[in-house]
Amino acid sequence: MLDRIALIIVIIGALVWGGIGLFQWDFVAWMFGGTGAVVSRIIYTVIALTGIWCISLLFRNNEMVESRNRD
Repeated sequence: MLDRIALIIVIIGALVWGGIGLFQWDFVAWMFGGTGAVVSRIIYTVIALTGIWCISLLFRNNEMVESRNRD
């Protein structure tokens, strides 16, 4: 369950970065008062930490993940 939540947050972060890259529009900064606002910084940090967590998905045994999905 934690892996799925992390993947959802990483996908949201990717969409935010896509908005910055394509349209020069930062949704998080717009929504919460700029990139320096405390709430924005917390959101950016949570997205970064979930990205780091998702790195662990690359090194997990696929058989273990597949057996969990079958149960």
